[in-house]
Amino acid sequence: MNEQQYVIRTEKIPVQFPPQHQPFHPGFEWLMRPRPISETPTYRTTGRLGGKVAVISGGDSGIGRAVAYAFAKEGANVVIIYLNEHVDALETKQRIEQIGQHCLAIAGDLGQEQISHDVIKRTMQFFGRVDIIVNNCAESYPKERITDITAEQLLRVFQSNIFSYFYLTKAALPYLNRGSSIINTTSAVAYEGQQGNLDYSTTKGATVTFTRSLALDLVNEGIRVNGVSPGPIWTPIIPSSFPAEQMLSFGYGTPMNRAGQPYELAPAYLYLASDESSYVTGQMLHVNGGIRTGS
Repeated sequence: MNEQQYVIRTEKIPVQFPPQHQPFHPGFEWLMRPRPISETPTYRTTGRLGGKVAVISGGDSGIGRAVAYAFAKEGANVVIIYLNEHVDALETKQRIEQIGQHCLAIAGDLGQEQISHDVIKRTMQFFGRVDIIVNNCAESYPKERITDITAEQLLRVFQSNIFSYFYLTKAALPYLNRGSSIINTTSAVAYEGQQGNLDYSTTKGATVTFTRSLALDLVNEGIRVNGVSPGPIWTPIIPSSFPAEQMLSFGYGTPMNRAGQPYELAPAYLYLASDESSYVTGQMLHVNGGIRTGS
């Protein structure tokens, strides 16, 4: 890896994001300035997900919101699961219904296994089917050293970032059929590591292995399992995790010299959810501004 590739270049770079910090986890999109961009006006729909039902954890905001909008535009009804971001969830639900699809918004802590069973039960009662699972929720509490990470924090991060993926997948699996798709959100830090965010980056590495192993377990059932690995994306987890001044340089260490927006991730999820990726399983799509991951 060429170290010079990741030197932050600051000359003549406009400020993308002003200093800001939220003392809430995993963060509220409605408080962010500027707001993340969840849709692009140039999007052209083709009905690729017509009649399907997608369940998206962390679907209220950020990447999950952008994916929910893209799925709805392609004809899917959507279930969004969120922790406590009620304002964001309502906004997402209203937009999906404006697009012309149905949306079920469910608040709950997916780090607790029973919540996943409750979500799938309500989904089946409301829609009668489940076709797509997007495991996307995450939390981050950066600490400089491993000795600063308490047992309570370690458990919480693993519950949100990887246990929830196991739980939601297990709950949904009895209702998935051949052609169903499971998509997991990992991160470029799974491949590069991230100084000062050890527990978070470790869960993202676990997500890669979870994806590849689950794909092998389910291949004979005709259920595809893949992942998307984002680089730095402007979502609520950023101002809720890092100091306000770090927003000024967020994303400038990538070869593209900027952070990505959620809508730039959505097409990758849409491809993996649709029949267009029928010969793809156990794979990661890297949407990261040019970061070389070695995989």
